[in-house]
Amino acid sequence: MEFITSFFDSVYAFWNQLVYAVMNINFFDIIDIVIIAFLIYKAIEFLRDTRSGQLVKGIALLIFAFLLATAFDLSTLKWLLSKVLDYAIIIIAIIFQPEIRRLLEKVGRSKISFFGKQQEYDEETQRLKSCIDSVCSAVSVMSDKRIGALIVFERNTMLGEIANTGTVLNAEVSYELIGNIFFPKSPLHDGALIIRNGLVCAAGCILPLTSNNNINSQLGTRHRAAIGMSENSDAVILVVSEETGTVSLAVNGQINRDYNSITLKEELYQKLLSTESHKKNFFTDILDKFKKK
Repeated sequence: MEFITSFFDSVYAFWNQLVYAVMNINFFDIIDIVIIAFLIYKAIEFLRDTRSGQLVKGIALLIFAFLLATAFDLSTLKWLLSKVLDYAIIIIAIIFQPEIRRLLEKVGRSKISFFGKQQEYDEETQRLKSCIDSVCSAVSVMSDKRIGALIVFERNTMLGEIANTGTVLNAEVSYELIGNIFFPKSPLHDGALIIRNGLVCAAGCILPLTSNNNINSQLGTRHRAAIGMSENSDAVILVVSEETGTVSLAVNGQINRDYNSITLKEELYQKLLSTESHKKNFFTDILDKFKKK
């Protein structure tokens, strides 16, 4: 009972401080809040590029467990967790060393540009449309010739670690490039091709296989990899069967088959372009709202 009373007292005190802060806010406080919000946004955006977010969740759970141990006076658990948290900064630096290095390199190369973002999104949308058209043209030919293919369209869940299992290309999508990648006996034809923001990010990548034992027994390794990737991300995965030439799409752990060139293009437009239209930069959102006023 005493703990509950103390908790509500803390909430009441926090509310009073929040009301006082809002009533006495000034211009520089707003700038301070916007900068902090932007930094938090960029940190989350950066962590999405790898699976480091899972490690962050683990650290958050340790902190939560420490708070519970303190609240309920669990001496042994509190002592153990306090020792772990004492070295948390060193642990984080070791675990996130590659990510921290890439972040600092990215900051060093970056250019500040807030007002050109809408043009950037428009160009990205056009690039994605051109990418879909090229992929559909290549898939139509591969389906007729029964050439197997596995293409991953990245959406909100970044697939940096999956891309690192293959060969990074960072190339424009074209009918010829896709045909060369999946040409039988080419070095990269057995792996998956990852498309990010309308560009070929990497090829020859290894995807996780689904652990679902209830899927159709006629589906081969490519289809199982497509389903597995869709279970672990929000990506759209396209599969061309080497045995039958059937074109399939896997999304959210489900696979739909028997697409033709028309229905495939319609489905990719719907799933990728509608998602792209909702991708907004933090400052673009603010600017859009400001223009409406």
